[in-house]
Amino acid sequence: MAPEALRWVRPIAAIAVFAVVASCGLPKVGPNKSEIYSGSVQQQGDAFVVAVNDRVTRATAVVPALGFSESFRNAGVVGSDTIQAGDVLGLTIWENVDDGLLAGEAQNATLLETVQVDGQGFIFVPYAGRIKASGNSPEAIRRIITERLEEQTPDPQVEVRRMAGDGSTVSLIGSIGGQGVYPIERPTRTLSTMLARAGGVTIEPEIAQITVLRGGHRGRIWFQDLYSHPQLDIALRGGDRILVEEDTRSFTALGATGTQARVAFRSQNISALEAIAQVGGLIPSASDATGIFILRNESPEIVADVLGRNDLIGEQRMIYVMDLTEPNGLFRARDFVIRDGDTLYVTEAPLAQWNKAVSGLVGSLLGPAASIDQLAN
Repeated sequence: MAPEALRWVRPIAAIAVFAVVASCGLPKVGPNKSEIYSGSVQQQGDAFVVAVNDRVTRATAVVPALGFSESFRNAGVVGSDTIQAGDVLGLTIWENVDDGLLAGEAQNATLLETVQVDGQGFIFVPYAGRIKASGNSPEAIRRIITERLEEQTPDPQVEVRRMAGDGSTVSLIGSIGGQGVYPIERPTRTLSTMLARAGGVTIEPEIAQITVLRGGHRGRIWFQDLYSHPQLDIALRGGDRILVEEDTRSFTALGATGTQARVAFRSQNISALEAIAQVGGLIPSASDATGIFILRNESPEIVADVLGRNDLIGEQRMIYVMDLTEPNGLFRARDFVIRDGDTLYVTEAPLAQWNKAVSGLVGSLLGPAASIDQLAN
């Protein structure tokens, strides 16, 4: 080799050696691909590293199953006029005499506005006695009162009105327009109409979940499914508790991404491609598109499907790796479902580490020179 060529090659080689040595101590966003692979079961680690393909995508595509049980779906709509314990009834009784049993002198009507059905389902009406009200309609109660008063006053006229009480009510709390206790009335006998009566949900419909508590039973659905599947618009019962809340699922994004944070789900289902986009995408100067990793604890059933073996007991640590540069890489990332608690990790490109090393070396070489110049001035 010519002496002039050697004069240029030697400094460049020295810089390369220094850069490689310096890169070992440079800060980085996390482990590189080789370091992650070294923790695999195949290399005496405790996690299974699996390359994502179409079969793995199908086996891991598990989403939360929300819905109402048959006991909720098969419950018929309660008649809006059926009296329940705790309801308040309005009673007006007219008598055909000037000096009646109930009305005062010079009056022929008695107004009883606050007759409440007791815990056993009864009401008390003067001269008519104790009457079973729960399970009856206002018309049935009117006939009973009329029959009992006819024996004591001629041709009594009775009006019975069902008013709002605590017998046929539901409570609504959470992210809803008007939290409170609402009576079950003719227009609000189903879940959707009651939600509308309370002002509707106040969060994004895509992430809203509706929970209904009835005695010791619980059912939960997505708000959007309430209108997509009419069978989920269940009939309400007195005492139901309805909770409207935001989806609490999230994943963690780390590594060479636009954002490193805990990220909430913004829709019912999120793919790996959408998760990357949601955190700002890949960084052109730093991200390694061949090193996209999803870390999670996988159930034994899914592990058996993914690995093709059933000798493993309990949850297993799984690391799914995707290469976006492959012909079908973007499609696989689009179809791979992110689940609650997942960790999305993007490795740093080798060139980014090289640039750091060179920058650090150049800075270390120019630093003393700059200091000498300052002293000389």
